Amino acid sequence: MTTPRPVVAVLGTGIIGAPVARNLARGGFTVRAWNRTRAKADALAADGVHVADTPADAVDGADVVLTVLNDGPRVLEAVRAAAPKLAAGTVWVQVSTVGEDIDAIAAHAAEAGLVLVDAPVLGTRRPAELGELTVLAAGPESVRETVQPLFDTIGSRTVWVGEDGAEGRSSRLKLVLNTWVVALTNGVGEALSLAKGLDVDPKLFLDAITGGPLDSGYLQGKSGAILTGDFTPSFSVDNAEKDARLAAEAARRTGLRLDGIEAARDRFARASAQGHGGEDMAAVYFASFEGEGTAGDPDGPGRSADAGPHA
Repeated sequence: MTTPRPVVAVLGTGIIGAPVARNLARGGFTVRAWNRTRAKADALAADGVHVADTPADAVDGADVVLTVLNDGPRVLEAVRAAAPKLAAGTVWVQVSTVGEDIDAIAAHAAEAGLVLVDAPVLGTRRPAELGELTVLAAGPESVRETVQPLFDTIGSRTVWVGEDGAEGRSSRLKLVLNTWVVALTNGVGEALSLAKGLDVDPKLFLDAITGGPLDSGYLQGKSGAILTGDFTPSFSVDNAEKDARLAAEAARRTGLRLDGIEAARDRFARASAQGHGGEDMAAVYFASFEGEGTAGDPDGPGRSADAGPHA
């Protein structure tokens, strides 16, 4: 006899949350979704997702609640708003990047009688759409059978990093991984901006490293975004600034000095102030240039805004 799939509530339908909800519905789960801006969730109805007006409506009768929101305070706000219809014993899968706020989240879960699985994901828009996220999970052994089918639907790999009382390990591992992603993104941006400043064809830079030990798919993807001026967000500058801030704060609390992550946070903030906050994090490239607005150019990235629009 086939075990029925749990009813899942997804709170947050942004760049990651929307494809997560869609893939779960396509995978045979009953899915209820809520988003602060309902219009961003309405498109999911075509995929069989029930769109709710409030967090409480979304979680009513749900076996599993996924929170896929921007940060820890917003996660807690949504779960507290859902409290009137959130039954004790409900499994709460925390998918967001929340940093050290995981401690407050774990405390709230314990107080409300919820079973917390800390499961931030590694991946951006395209892996989420393809169901190829990497799930970093920590939580009770007793609920793994319940949540693993969800993880198998939204991701290609699950890394279990701990059980009871280990929730923070996943979120802290995510900070370590994000530090590396931020370093790569800023490295690409600074290399290409220096190429422009020195009047070096950026394609020569790519030709020199393609296929060698310095090459990577990530470098090629972010370089491509900069060279074509296509900054459709897979993960936005503003979200990257938030993640860099969380990593920097965690480092300072442990007495570490991470100069790179501090500088990266400043660069993301500067690119956002120039008007690139909603664009892909590759737009941190523009932080190397003075002025409030710059735009991409396939023949020479970093062209000033008054020279023309994005390619």
